[in-house]
Amino acid sequence: MPVALSFFMKFGYFILFFWVMTEQFGVPIPSAPLLITAGTLTATHRLSLPLVLLSIVLGCLVSDTVWYFMGKRYGGVVVRLLCRLSMESNTCVKKTEGYFTRNGERSLLLAKFIPGLGTVAAPIAGQTNMPLHLFLIYDAAGALLWALAFTLGGRFFGDFLKHSNLVSSVSHTAGILFVLLLIGFLIYRFTRQRAFIKEMRTARLEPDELKDMLDREQDVYIVDLRHPLDYLPDPRTLPGAVLLTPDKLVAHTDEIPRDRDVVLFCTCPSEATAAKMALTLRKIGVYRVRPLRGGFDEWKRLGYPLEEIPESITAIHAN
Repeated sequence: MPVALSFFMKFGYFILFFWVMTEQFGVPIPSAPLLITAGTLTATHRLSLPLVLLSIVLGCLVSDTVWYFMGKRYGGVVVRLLCRLSMESNTCVKKTEGYFTRNGERSLLLAKFIPGLGTVAAPIAGQTNMPLHLFLIYDAAGALLWALAFTLGGRFFGDFLKHSNLVSSVSHTAGILFVLLLIGFLIYRFTRQRAFIKEMRTARLEPDELKDMLDREQDVYIVDLRHPLDYLPDPRTLPGAVLLTPDKLVAHTDEIPRDRDVVLFCTCPSEATAAKMALTLRKIGVYRVRPLRGGFDEWKRLGYPLEEIPESITAIHAN
């Protein structure tokens, strides 16, 4: 038996706990291959399924609770930091913010199944002042569902090997399975993110270009894609910007002008949400659309003009 696999079967519960906890803290190490491997080993009772599930859920709860209190205290700063660390930074925080707005604490039940959102869900729960007891209940339930999905998949694979009279090879197969899943997972993430970044870089607009366009009174349609929670620390936006979250932008695509430049901006790392929405609009025929490099934060850093967002809008989301 390989030394690494023997070590895993001896300290598997501790490895699962610390691996999952580390991933949920934001370090981009995928847990799914490890969970599937652990599930496979439960088929021969080398690991206990209840203890495997307990280790995974506890690892999630420890990290998620820390991020909950960080989000409660520091708000959007923590969320954007996690977005930068995530291997799915192109998904960004916008999906999670919109998901929480629509579903509240129930969002935690499925957050870990959505790439890039499992980690940022906890600080957003704190940012939105979700009661701690509700957070712990729903977060634990969501972690258990997530753990069951992967470990039972591995368990079924292990049972198949048993019924195929390959019991002696289950342990070795589990090790090979983990390595193959991990390599495939990393290659998939890397290639998808590289393709996204390449397309995004060819489209984005520099802040000084937009500033020059506004100074020349060029007719530009600017869309602020930020979630209302992002308005609270600084209730300002770019001159003449229309406030539309990504879902509202998709719902009002007929109103997007085709005869002028359309500029999208957000607060995500590398203008991810803006770039993604720009690609979406191009697919439906809005070709003069570009994401603003650096988004709101870079525009503000350069000292370019901003205008106040009406109090009637910010007051609704401050309560």
